[in-house]
This record gives sequence, C-alpha cells and structure tokens, in this order.
Amino acid sequence: MGRSSWPSPDELDSVRKIVAEMSGRDRQNVRVVVSPYRVCPLGAHIDHQGGTVSAMTINKGILLGFIPSGNSQVFLRSGQFQGEVRLRVDEVQYPRVTIRTNGAVHENGSTEVSEECQWGNYARGALYALQSRGHCLTQGIVGFICGCKGLDSSGLSSSAAIGVAYLLALETANGLTISPTENIELDRLIENEYLGLRNGILDQSTILLSRYGCLTCMNCKTKEYELVKAPSLEKDQELRRQQPYKILLAFSGLKQSLTTNPGYNSRVSECQEAARLLLQASGNEKLEPLLCNVEPGIYEAYKRNLDFNLAQRAEHYFSENRRVSEGLKAWSSGNMEEFGRLISASGLSSIQNYECGCEPLIQLYEILLKAPGVFGARFSGAGFRGCCLAFVKAADAMEAASFVRAEYQKLQPKLASQLNQDTAVLICEAGDCAQVVW
Repeated sequence: MGRSSWPSPDELDSVRKIVAEMSGRDRQNVRVVVSPYRVCPLGAHIDHQGGTVSAMTINKGILLGFIPSGNSQVFLRSGQFQGEVRLRVDEVQYPRVTIRTNGAVHENGSTEVSEECQWGNYARGALYALQSRGHCLTQGIVGFICGCKGLDSSGLSSSAAIGVAYLLALETANGLTISPTENIELDRLIENEYLGLRNGILDQSTILLSRYGCLTCMNCKTKEYELVKAPSLEKDQELRRQQPYKILLAFSGLKQSLTTNPGYNSRVSECQEAARLLLQASGNEKLEPLLCNVEPGIYEAYKRNLDFNLAQRAEHYFSENRRVSEGLKAWSSGNMEEFGRLISASGLSSIQNYECGCEPLIQLYEILLKAPGVFGARFSGAGFRGCCLAFVKAADAMEAASFVRAEYQKLQPKLASQLNQDTAVLICEAGDCAQVVW
C-alpha cells in the first residue's frame, strides 16, 4: 500500500470477515479493492472543458471486499445503505438517464430497482461500461462495500471511487488486464453515459494514477499527465515520513447527489456556450465547443461579446488554468505559501465567476482562511454541497481544526449539530492510487 496510512490491517480484516460470511468461503481468499477519495487543490470546474487540473488522493476512501462467485451472479451488501443488490454479469445494462439539451436529466426507467437498492447503480454502471467496450464477463462477485463513515456525497469524489472499485473487482474476478488509462475511460462511461453526469475525468484519473505524496497534474484535453513530487520527498527518510503539511476537510452538513442537482450540468452547458460563441467570433466554429479549444488570445479579443454569465464562466476557466500552471511551480519548489494563495484564489473565483457554493460552504471557506497555519482553502468537489479543503502547516493542524469547528458552530448551529463532532473537521494525509490487495 505504499506509504499511505490507510487502510489499517484491522479495517481490511473486518471487510474480509464479512465477505467470508456472505460467501461461505475462507477469508484468506477474499481480495479487497482500496479506492481512495481525492482532493483537487487547483483546477476547479475546468476538467469538463479540457483544462489542466491538479489533484491528489487522501488516506480515506472506499473498501470493496470481494470473492469470485463461481457463476454469473453478483451479490452485494453495503456498510452504509440498506438492502442487497443482486444481478448477473450476463444481463445487458442500459443507461439509466438521457441528458436533454438544456442540461436536464431525464430518467429512462430502463432498470427496475427497488428504491432501497439504488446504491447498486454504480455496480450496474460498471457492467454497462465493460460491456460497452466489448469485455466479456462470465464471473460475478460476492462483495461488501463500505466508505469512510460520513464522507459519502461530501465533495471528495466518493462516486468515482465507488465506480473504480467495482471496475477493479469485476476485472480481477474475470482475469481481465486493463490499464489505468482505460479504466479512466470506463469510469467516465459510468458517470457520463450510465448516470448522466456531465463531469470530466479529473476524479477517476486522480484515483487511478496518483502516488503517495505527489501532485497529479493532467491535461484533460490530451489526457497527458505527470506526477509532481514535493521537494521533501527527495530528502531524507524522516522528511519522507513527515510531510510539512496536512489536509483539512471541513464538512458543511449539506449532502446532495450531483446527478439530481441541475446547477452542475447547467454550468457545463454555459461553458460550452461561451466556447461556441468565442470560436464562432474567431472563425473557428468547426472546432468542438470546449474552452480548451479557445486560445487565450482569442478569449481576450472577443470576451466582450459574451453575456455576463458566460463571460464569468470563461473567466474562471482561463484564470484557473493559469493558477494551475503557477501552482505546479510553487509545489515543486516547496513554496507552500504561494501554493496556498493560489488555492484560495481558486476558491474565490469559484464563488464569484463560476457561481457555485452556498452560504454554509462560503462561510466554511472564509473560516478556513482565518484558521491558524492554513496556507489556502477552497471548496472540495463541485461546490454545491459537501465540504471545504485546506492545506495547513502540520504543526498547526489540530489547532486549526478546533478553530474551524467552533466558528462554524456559531454561524450554522443547526447544520453543525447534525455533524459528528469527531469527524466534522478531519485531518488527512496524502494517499496512494486505487489497487487490489490480498
């Protein structure tokens, strides 16, 4: 598991024990997919436009214990949700939704699933993705899936972590050797085609490509990526063990699935419309309407042609791309103060230009900026629910967490009362990539 502190041997053994009881098999035969959550310090809301993004995994995530079923049956239970999911790998899966031109999501109703087992849709989506790419599956799994308590729908890309987990389990059970880059595309099919969410490839790319202590930088247009080490990783053993920063996750108490929030898909449509108008104005209307296909000089020349809302979306895209470039230089040189400043600027642009967030999340963002030792902060995920992240000096992490808990309680007592005070503000470390372990 590299050097990540998660999962612990006890956590792995607990999952193996449950699967052994479900399957009637020996726990030594149970494998576990470890699929981490991710944070995105810089590159907010631009992956779906082919922008350049940065991200890293953390030492929290999804565990999927599984064992081949010996036939085509899939039998799943969840640590978070009620009910059981049963299906067959030889059942043809169809997309659950279609996306209308206005960004609205329409249920096809092609899958008859009881309400309590909707959590199984990611397993069905994984089957859909593998079938869509011509992979023949004959072996089902008996599996138990669980996430870190309280972190589902929290802006840490738990959905992509779940999709990746099911893909890796089904591939392993069926003896398929599939590269991380192909699995990125397969998970995109789960989210874009099967579930109807118009996001990019940042989340699954980070989960599948990251390495401990590195910042994963990806050009979402070309799919090229690099792993950028912080200078401390190049030094002695002690510095390798003790990173100079920690990652704070401060939770708002707001939870909502992106597939039911029209704000996310409408922002994507607005970015595409801005790109279409800029390309049309510059005589490049034949190019795909994505902002990555608009040269910065063209944007500067024609941005006044855009309506106010579209101009804001485009400004966020181009300014965020610049912040990613500057942030990588700061990270690789060990300048955490500058890296943090850029993270906070990204958060401000998300609020002002991309217009995501809501009062509780904005308040959390502002509280984090005042917390002791914080380098920088922004929303985590799409910014419509969930949490905020911050990079903080390791020595100040405990004090900062206490400060954030107390200040948020003053401003949002009702939401704060719904949070477990032990996990309302988490102190996390860097994680590793998704993988299957024995």
